[in-house]
Amino acid sequence: MKRDSLDDIDLTRAAAAFSALGSEQRLQVLRVLVRAGPEGLSIGELGRRSGITGSTLTHHMKTLTAAGLVEQVRQGRTIICIAADYERMRQLSDFLLKECCADCGPEKEITENV
Repeated sequence: MKRDSLDDIDLTRAAAAFSALGSEQRLQVLRVLVRAGPEGLSIGELGRRSGITGSTLTHHMKTLTAAGLVEQVRQGRTIICIAADYERMRQLSDFLLKECCADCGPEKEITENV
């Protein structure tokens, strides 16, 4: 497999992030957190807004956290969930355009502008 500009760590991180986003429920959680902004949401409010609660939400948060897409911060007795790294999400979209679509028809023009 040909790899010109990414090292193994970049590929590993991109694969982990895309894997974490490979679930409708995790995408829903991330969408709710992004819309909540930098102040984040308590785990309870995240559950109410996303429709995902209990151990299922805990499982999805662990996956998203491990991928570096969200973080959890304890404030007293409350856990606040935050969409951790907007730049990382931007890098993932850039990865798709630059690395995966670089030699494709109309997408080639897109990658030249990124």
